Amino acid sequence: MAAVGSGFEDPSADVLDRAAAAFGLLASPARLHIVWALAQGESDVTGLAERVGGALPAVSQHLTKLKLAGLVRARREGRRQVYLVDDQDVVDVVRLMVDRLSDRAGDVPAPRLRGL
Repeated sequence: MAAVGSGFEDPSADVLDRAAAAFGLLASPARLHIVWALAQGESDVTGLAERVGGALPAVSQHLTKLKLAGLVRARREGRRQVYLVDDQDVVDVVRLMVDRLSDRAGDVPAPRLRGL
């Protein structure tokens, strides 16, 4: 359905539901920080826990949720699981938001995301 006078089609209810679910997952500062960290490069759960300042079990639970949502994936590297971003579009949205908020803060570095 097109919005009156806009010429744009409204997204389907299914698309809106999936978008809301993805934004809901990223509404957690901890998960947002994990996605931000993985956007910089692959990592195992221990490295992520050290980087984001969270307990290993909590980071592992967050990774499980992100993995189930298709935002990250894991691959085996020897005896460990290495995590990486599985949806580059989500990374683009996260980078855009963080960059914009950092810019609005008057060139003050964005605070380290916490919440684990």
